[in-house]
Amino acid sequence: MLMKKFILAACAVVLLLFAGYTAYYRFGVYFDLHPDEPVTTFMKTEGTSILMEREGEYLPFEIRGVNMGAGIPGEWATSYAIDKETYLRWFGQIQELGANTVRVYTILQDDFYNAFYQYNREREENGEEPLWLIHGVWVNDYMQNSHREAFDEELLETLMRDSKRVVDILHGQKDLSLRRGLGSGSYRKDVSPWVIGYIIGVEWENTLVVYTNQADGALSSYEGDYLYTAEDATPFEAFLCRAGDAMIAYESARYKQQRLVAFSNWPTTDPFSYPVTVAYGREKFACVNVEHIKSKETFQSGMFASYHVYPYFPDYLELLRRGEELGDSEITRRLGATIQATLEYRQSKLNAPSVLDYLRDADYYDYLGRYNTYIAYLRALNRFHTLPVVISEYGVSTGRGIAQEDANTGRDQGHMTEREQGQAAIDCYRDIMDAGCAGSCLFTWQDEWFKRTWNTMHAVDLDKTPYWSDYQTNEQYFGLLAFDPGKEESVCYVDGDLSEWTEADRVIARGGMELSMKYDEKFLYFLVKKPGFDPVTDTLYIPIDTTPKTGGTYCQTYNVAFERACDFLVVIQGRENSRVMVQQRYEVLRSTYAYDYYTEDPYISPPEKDTPVFVNIYLPLIQRDFLRDPDQTEPSGTKFDTGALRYGNANPEAEDFDSLADFIFTGDFVEIRLPWQLLNFSNPSEMMIHDDYYECYGVENLHIGEMYVGVGCYGETENPIPMASFPLKGWGKKTTAHERLKRSYYILRDYWTQLDESGR
Repeated sequence: MLMKKFILAACAVVLLLFAGYTAYYRFGVYFDLHPDEPVTTFMKTEGTSILMEREGEYLPFEIRGVNMGAGIPGEWATSYAIDKETYLRWFGQIQELGANTVRVYTILQDDFYNAFYQYNREREENGEEPLWLIHGVWVNDYMQNSHREAFDEELLETLMRDSKRVVDILHGQKDLSLRRGLGSGSYRKDVSPWVIGYIIGVEWENTLVVYTNQADGALSSYEGDYLYTAEDATPFEAFLCRAGDAMIAYESARYKQQRLVAFSNWPTTDPFSYPVTVAYGREKFACVNVEHIKSKETFQSGMFASYHVYPYFPDYLELLRRGEELGDSEITRRLGATIQATLEYRQSKLNAPSVLDYLRDADYYDYLGRYNTYIAYLRALNRFHTLPVVISEYGVSTGRGIAQEDANTGRDQGHMTEREQGQAAIDCYRDIMDAGCAGSCLFTWQDEWFKRTWNTMHAVDLDKTPYWSDYQTNEQYFGLLAFDPGKEESVCYVDGDLSEWTEADRVIARGGMELSMKYDEKFLYFLVKKPGFDPVTDTLYIPIDTTPKTGGTYCQTYNVAFERACDFLVVIQGRENSRVMVQQRYEVLRSTYAYDYYTEDPYISPPEKDTPVFVNIYLPLIQRDFLRDPDQTEPSGTKFDTGALRYGNANPEAEDFDSLADFIFTGDFVEIRLPWQLLNFSNPSEMMIHDDYYECYGVENLHIGEMYVGVGCYGETENPIPMASFPLKGWGKKTTAHERLKRSYYILRDYWTQLDESGR
């Protein structure tokens, strides 16, 4: 009987301990045993400056950060597959770069925080500066693009709950099971000594902001213990104020600490109103003004204004300039009086100051004397704000594809070499600091294969993007750290080194000419041998047949015929005039964007399956002119000639390395690499290509197990060019990749090192 009571008592104790453990670490239940203990902070703001406490004194601190995503090859970001050893290595490389801060967007796996704790403890034990952290609180896209307004319980309560989770995790007091959109683990490392602040929210959709502000019964005021709204605040700003106040209150009460707080923002919801040309061209119909969120004396740390600002989009000030060139009467003629009046009314309802009130003529010129709308916009933001301004995202992409162009300084969204990326990062950083910002975070640390972008997402299988490296999708290549295919090196580099090619790679040989091929997760590689090849006078043709549905046996542009019905023709015609052409029936731009780039609807009268018309390959850029002339009948969209091939050395180890190079000559040989999507592969990991657009009414997938290729030379070709089969076998989810620091990393590192040495 006594033993039974003992066992029952022991079980009760175990259950009680388990319940207490679960309540504390899982549900955040706690008792404030020291309610009178003072709240402390080591970060605060003073005017437009950010200060950090060092040895009892608050000194100016520049946030010089790098954003870090959660993706690696072969994995979705939400798999949280990056291990502790990788994070430790990356932290060291980021600090060696000259950055002092890393920014993450959401709750990660516990490996990140364990690595961050170990890294900084070792740094401090060695008397070295630690790496600081800015942590985000995420709102998923589904929440933003649903029927909800911001005060909807599922959105607001989730945001506030996730805010508390972030606080508990950073103080090492949380357990999380795997859940949608968040990492998981047992978070026991207190990394709070190195956390300088929070950025709450994401790039808000203007529709969510407007819907919230116009919702019935929406309250535009809020007063908490630490934050409150100004008289002119909107309901959406009151929503932000409430979320921020709850986060500050929780950390102040439970952990007796505070740190900087910011609310994510970007030009789409910046605090300005614009002329109707900008409102129409870029749908600028919403404002979020964090100056309407005020802090009380109880909030010791203070707020900063966080913005994502890139030089190429949405470049409001460039559209503003173009509108001024048209003049008022021409704008009215093009818009029509009714649309113009509607736009003006919408802008007036924003109750926001005009951006023109915060711009001066001199603002448009940078330290090089260039006309530069990027620095002008940054100066307007800093002139407007009484808070410190931090540009928490900026950067350019080294992808082969491009989505937006910067009209002023050439810092485009894509199609930039690694050297150009490094210089663009320096130029953006200098503009940011010259404009008076308190800091910045470069986007981003690592390339991420799973990413998508607007002008290629129609062409790929969005469920399989982590399993191949799509060089046409610029969004995948913003990183300073590349993931190149292959465990230690790629199967081929287009550099003129023939030692990596063997007889086993040969596909076809005839009349002294040979064509060899291989492939990996990023490229199809070709090696053409032609005895006595002259790169100036000789023209090579490589016909490619992928789809069994369509194709032409003759290309009328070059007067060349093929043994099989082909979908693509690679033309090597000197360093400047080489390109890939596509048979008109298989042109994805025509099938998807015909309204913006062609006068006829191809689905009414589609190109013939065997048409001899081969056309250039383009990526869509601006789909239509921002203020189209109503008398204009021709399509006005701009597009990028992505089928044009670039000459150069594509080996990262080469002194003359050109990361965008597509082909190179060496003696009797031509070496070529083509990205998969350029040949209409939607998912090469499973060898899926585009089906016939006009049978499927759009892009659908078709599996192939081989492609046919041939090779001929102008003036020496048999008619038609013979072709041979090249087998294709996908790799599924078994991707291989190795890390490589881009040239841009070293360029930026040298610049930041020089700044630090000069004491700037």
